[in-house]
Amino acid sequence: MLQANFFDRDPIVVAKDLLGKVLRVKYKNIWLTVSIIETEAYYIHDKGSHASLGFTQKRKALFMPAGTIYMYYARGGDSLNISCHGEGNAVLIKSAYPYFGEKNSERMLQTMQQLNPQKNLNIRPIEKLCSGQTLLCKSLGLKVTEWNQKTFSPRHFYMEDVGYSPAKIIQTTRMGIPEGRDHHLLYRFIDYAKASFCTQNPLTKRNWQLGKDYYILNL
Repeated sequence: MLQANFFDRDPIVVAKDLLGKVLRVKYKNIWLTVSIIETEAYYIHDKGSHASLGFTQKRKALFMPAGTIYMYYARGGDSLNISCHGEGNAVLIKSAYPYFGEKNSERMLQTMQQLNPQKNLNIRPIEKLCSGQTLLCKSLGLKVTEWNQKTFSPRHFYMEDVGYSPAKIIQTTRMGIPEGRDHHLLYRFIDYAKASFCTQNPLTKRNWQLGKDYYILNL
């Protein structure tokens, strides 16, 4: 289980290091597990961050010790963040992919698909289950009302290092940041090998250029 000191570092460092870590959530009597493939870093001085708008009770978790869970509603869905070193700093878990290194993988997948069906109630494809911050939380049954301002629990919800780290990382701009609110900052990080499953793949985005709109980091 990742401890508080893992998160007590610069948000960009944490955002990169979270790629490949496994997120585990106990839903009823089954563990739902996913591998993190996309993250975003936020700083208190960053105009795109919630913390830049000042302290409120809803944003309290951002000002709590590193490793505190900050959840909020984004476009009607739940969104998962973790506070990092420095008041107001955090990392957003943007997307993930189901992790099948455990027993009961088939049952786990069925549970996630039941939690997050498509709008027409058809089964959501595996690659689309967690390809976005609200889809991720829905597939794992994570709720603002249950986890905001809490810390991770080895019995219910935690993150773990399973020994995998990406060989390459894509660094690019964050999504959903309005123009003029530091939308140009390259604070989004993606596991290169899993880029086709992330929220929006920079490698296939029309008119985007390597070295301008995104960079590839060899680790």
